[in-house]
Amino acid sequence: MTDLERFFVQLVRNVAAEDSIRLQKPLLLGDIRNSILPYRANRRALGLESSEDYEWVLLRLCAGEGGFARTGPDDVADDFLNEVGTPNPDLTVVQRHENAVVHLDPRAVAKALDGATKLVYAPHEPASQSGVEQPVASKGKRPVRMPPPATPQRGKASDTGSRCSRCGITLPARRVVNFCPGCGQNLSRPRCVSCQTELDPTWRHCVNCGATVAAK
Repeated sequence: MTDLERFFVQLVRNVAAEDSIRLQKPLLLGDIRNSILPYRANRRALGLESSEDYEWVLLRLCAGEGGFARTGPDDVADDFLNEVGTPNPDLTVVQRHENAVVHLDPRAVAKALDGATKLVYAPHEPASQSGVEQPVASKGKRPVRMPPPATPQRGKASDTGSRCSRCGITLPARRVVNFCPGCGQNLSRPRCVSCQTELDPTWRHCVNCGATVAAK
C-alpha cells in the first residue's frame, strides 16, 4: 500500500468512525488537517516520518492523484495540481486553502471500508453530458461527467439491476431493495445527483449544493 492509499484509507475510517453519513458529503480541507486526520494523532497509522511528508501526501490527494478525491472550487484544484507538478512544491498551499471542499470518490470510499470482504464493482457507463463529475488524476484534465446511478424506490422492484449511488455495486434485479447489500446505504430516500446529499421527497432543490431535483 502506498503512502497516498494508506492516507485515504485512514481518512475514510476516521470519518466513518465519527459519522458514516459524512462520507457522502463534501469535507472541508481544514477539518481534514485539524480534526479528522491530524498528523500528530495519526502519525503511526499513516507511517509518515514528518509533518512535511503529511502535507505532501495531502497535497497529492487534493490534486486528484489516484482518483481518490476531487477538490473545489476549480481554481483551487488547479493550484494543487500545479504545485504537485513542480520540482519544489510549496506545501503551504494546503494551509492557504483550508476552506477548499474535498469530495471523496464513492467507489474509493467503498473499497476503503470493505476490508476483507471483496465487492464486485460495476464498470462505469459511457460518458454523458448530464451526470455526476468523477475525478481524474491526469494533470491538466478536467473531471469527466458520468451518468448518475439509478436508485430504487421503497416498495418497488427493479427489472434490471441498478447500481448503488455510494459504492457502485450492482443491486439485485426484480426484487425490492431498500438497503445496499454492499455498503448498507439506505436506498429508499432520494439523493442529489450532484453531491449525493439525502433529500426529502418534497424538496425541489438540494439543501447542500442547490442543485435542482428532477421531478418524478
